[in-house]
Amino acid sequence: MSEPSDPSDQFDDIVDAETDRDPDLAVIEAGSRTLRTQGGPPQGDPVPSRPEDPELDKALREVETELSTRWGETKLEPSVTRIAALMDVLGEPQRAYPSIHITGTNGKTSTARMIEALLGAFELRTGRYTSPHVQTITERISLDGAPISAERFIETYQDVKPYVELVDAREEYRLSFFEVLTGMAYAAFADAPVDAAVVEVGMGGTWDATNVIDASVAVVTPIDLDHTDRLGGTTAEIAAEKSGIIKQGATVILAQQPVDAAQVLLKKAVEADATVAREGMEFGIVSREVAVGGQLLTLRGLGGEYDNVYLPLHGAYQAHNAAVALAAVEAFFGIGAEHARTLDIDTVRRAFAQVASPGRLEIVRSSPTVLLDAAHNPHGARATAEGISEAFGFSRLIGVVSTSGDKDAKGLLEAFEPIFAEVVITANSNPRATDVDALAAIAVEVFGEDRVVVEPRLPDAIEAAITLAEEEAEYGGAGVLVTGSIFTVGDARLLLRRS
Repeated sequence: MSEPSDPSDQFDDIVDAETDRDPDLAVIEAGSRTLRTQGGPPQGDPVPSRPEDPELDKALREVETELSTRWGETKLEPSVTRIAALMDVLGEPQRAYPSIHITGTNGKTSTARMIEALLGAFELRTGRYTSPHVQTITERISLDGAPISAERFIETYQDVKPYVELVDAREEYRLSFFEVLTGMAYAAFADAPVDAAVVEVGMGGTWDATNVIDASVAVVTPIDLDHTDRLGGTTAEIAAEKSGIIKQGATVILAQQPVDAAQVLLKKAVEADATVAREGMEFGIVSREVAVGGQLLTLRGLGGEYDNVYLPLHGAYQAHNAAVALAAVEAFFGIGAEHARTLDIDTVRRAFAQVASPGRLEIVRSSPTVLLDAAHNPHGARATAEGISEAFGFSRLIGVVSTSGDKDAKGLLEAFEPIFAEVVITANSNPRATDVDALAAIAVEVFGEDRVVVEPRLPDAIEAAITLAEEEAEYGGAGVLVTGSIFTVGDARLLLRRS
């Protein structure tokens, strides 16, 4: 790197200080720049940092430490008994507001952020619950489009703690890390109070802790193979688990799905007497063009067309997420059922122009360009690879990859192989990160020994990747992609934004 100080030496301190996580082409110059300004001035980094006040930071760490003693997010017991008991003693806060519930394999968080932006643009007070976090635990619970403050996070935990302990004492197993956070989110939303909650499942649907809401709109983003040890070995089996969020009489917004998954989801919708809107049928993308810093869309919603929509995110998959988000918000407002009209086009444009999705093809450095993307399974990796090929004219792209041990690392690397000139294998700060030697062996199998570099420490891996990228004669055509896990992205984001 070209910075005066070596950020590698500071990285361990940064991780200790800021990431205490649960272990578990046509460029349209004319028009796009103007459309971007509709979102107003830059909103700053949407990912919060640690509190600067030492006492506040200490108090937040104490809460994180207490939460870390509970079951992590990768240990599940297929039941909503405990979270339902917590909701009961808290006075059913999740029923104090209408909800939009989101499941699927990939695209959930980006879609949730888009839905939140649209609802907020129409002057609704929103609560958003997503997981996992990129850098700081407070990211998971947002009010009015921004993560709650550390103070509010701590206060919310202290408010629900006596009730959590009451349920712990009654149940066979203590509430898990994710169950407590879910209870906190629902309580925070009721306390705000919010006009609408946008809730992303943690895993699956039927038995997910979030599934104690009766959402009027259920959203299913694309389903693919992931968490197969818990959700099933086929997309149909996974769809059966995820279909559990479809409630009686709801509206179901379905992204494009594998045929067997679609059949399962449609069957569940019929059983629940739910109204279904399918991407490519009732709504979808009319046109899409690459634009400066993102893409220019014409979307067909449930009520009609929305043209000249600027989305400051890269990749066709984000355009699909936008179509799904728009349909979900239309359904929330009754468009396509009670009302045959479109939402106000200027408000829709303004909302999409403001959308940010940290860690999703996010540019964090230039010369050479360094991108971060949280793709962690083959489906997500293929979408990311397509997005990079479309939006960036890299003549040489170097990958920096660290995956989690329970993921399909080979499938992910195979998806990236066509676009990576070389790959640097490394490890992130999560104890569940794939062993470097084991991941390197898989990489050699996919890329060949000459295209694989091993650097066990992430700062060294990024340094090596930037050096390799800078070897490109056409300096401006080189790039680096850091990917493989949300933890890899979070660690890299801390490092590169601090350096």
